[in-house]
Amino acid sequence: MTESDSKQRSGIQSVGIGLRVLDVLATLDGPAALGVIAQASDLSASQAHRYLASLVASGMAKQDPATGRYDLGPGALRLGLGALARVDAFREADEAITAFSRETGRTVQIAALGPSGPIVVRWAMGSPPVATSLMVGSSLPLLRSATGHVFLAFRPDSHTRHMVERETQAERGLAPVDVEALRQRVRKTGYSAISGSLIPGLRATALPIFDLQGEAVVTATVLATDAFVPERDDEVRQALAAVCDQVTTTIGGRRPAA
Repeated sequence: MTESDSKQRSGIQSVGIGLRVLDVLATLDGPAALGVIAQASDLSASQAHRYLASLVASGMAKQDPATGRYDLGPGALRLGLGALARVDAFREADEAITAFSRETGRTVQIAALGPSGPIVVRWAMGSPPVATSLMVGSSLPLLRSATGHVFLAFRPDSHTRHMVERETQAERGLAPVDVEALRQRVRKTGYSAISGSLIPGLRATALPIFDLQGEAVVTATVLATDAFVPERDDEVRQALAAVCDQVTTTIGGRRPAA
């Protein structure tokens, strides 16, 4: 190996380590001390300090002069925002859910939260297909659909309060719903599953896909009829949860703290 090759390899390794330190800063919950960053980066404190100094000089990191803690800098934020601007959450979800449906034979609907409630925006038909009155463009209730439950739990109250007020009006004659208990249950489990309460004979399990703010940007709801044995529902839910988590990661999202 020539001296030139050795320097080139050393430079590549240095870039890789610097990116590893930057990734640690991105995954920590907030500003962190040198020792924490060094341990997470699998570096000595002196090594981590050298890389952090370079990152600070380039604007990719910053150091609080009062606490000495390090955090992402404006350069890293520009990179992150540039990457997010190139990501289409609906496209990523559509591709991943379509592949899931093709592999498992399960029918899955993707929904977004519109101004008046959840709206079906994509439909991945399984085999055998699940035939319902729902279609792309259909509106769903917030409090009586698995999809709606997930938006209730993982969107700010200001986004759903008017929907809750509309759906809980006494003159509608519907059974009362403990909205707060429902919200807390779904937040705890991370999903909602119902059977027959919206459409007789239809089982639905909904899971969230999160954005950068930890809010459910879309939901994926797997549907099943009596053609599918209920004993496999948990297995299918776990598989779909893994797909939703992967899409969340791909679009730069994050799961909110419990």
